Amino acid sequence: MASTETGTAAEAAGTADGPADGPADGPADGAGTGAAAEASAPAGETPAAETPAAAKKPDSGSSDLAGLEAGLDALDTKVSDRQPWLRALTAKAVPPVVAIALVLGLWQLAYHFELKDHYLLPSPVDVARSLQDKWLEGTLLDYVWTSVSRGALGFLASVAIGTPLGLLVARVKPVRAAIGPILSGLQSLPSVAWVPAAIIWFGLSDATIYAVVLLGAVPSIANGLVAGVDQISPLYLRAGRTIGARGLTGVRHILLPAALPGYLAGLKQGWAFSWRSLMAAELIVNAADLGTGLGQLLEQGRELQDMSWVLSAILLILVVGIGIELLIFAPIERRVLRSRGLLVKS
Repeated sequence: MASTETGTAAEAAGTADGPADGPADGPADGAGTGAAAEASAPAGETPAAETPAAAKKPDSGSSDLAGLEAGLDALDTKVSDRQPWLRALTAKAVPPVVAIALVLGLWQLAYHFELKDHYLLPSPVDVARSLQDKWLEGTLLDYVWTSVSRGALGFLASVAIGTPLGLLVARVKPVRAAIGPILSGLQSLPSVAWVPAAIIWFGLSDATIYAVVLLGAVPSIANGLVAGVDQISPLYLRAGRTIGARGLTGVRHILLPAALPGYLAGLKQGWAFSWRSLMAAELIVNAADLGTGLGQLLEQGRELQDMSWVLSAILLILVVGIGIELLIFAPIERRVLRSRGLLVKS
């Protein structure tokens, strides 16, 4: 009787332990399996079961942003390191020095083999000696200053006239239709053609010289400004009107700054025409009370049949024209282009 009760109690305990052991063993086995997997996985790697979804599939927004940054980095202009001043000076000075040496060498060869008689084609040494004589006389700088002062004054007057004329032609369609072709024709007309008419109008005076300079330079400056205005994007003009930049305010803050590259090209060409017109006028208009410029110096050499004198005057005219270009217009042009991102400062 007691044994029967004991067996029944044991079976009941076994029946109760069975369901309890099942769930308890399941998680325990899973935990053991996971621990074994972690232990068997290589160091530094995450098991596949525990890898986050973000690690498996990268975010599309981050990928697009990375691509955009890479594109912007590729568009960045690579600025080279600043070179030593001696190396930069050498790089800029050597090519023109070599070109000048080549020209002088060919000139000396032509003189040596007498392609022309020596009185018609003097040597570079003869021309240098002629310049030295003028320098020792103390008159060389006076000749240069007379021409440069005339050219500068005539050029400034041309800018004062050509700038408003160019704006008027560029912005007013009836004026452009009427005057535009005339300006283009005047620009192509040789300046020396105005000398006889200017002499009849003003006589042998400074007014004749300045009239020739103005008639040669004003069309170039006006046409350069017209070309610069034509290249302005209409969006800039529309934006200027939107913020209230109209009339002279719009011209000062919108029109002229936007047209500056074309306007600067017109100014450079205007100076070239001023200098050429001045030399043409000085060659013909020669009077004692006018002073002696480089053009008059060139004409005196022709009258004396002194070819060394003539070539020295031509050399001075060339040097002054190149010097004004390099010392004044070239730095301004570099600054304008650099401010607009068109020239990288190295």
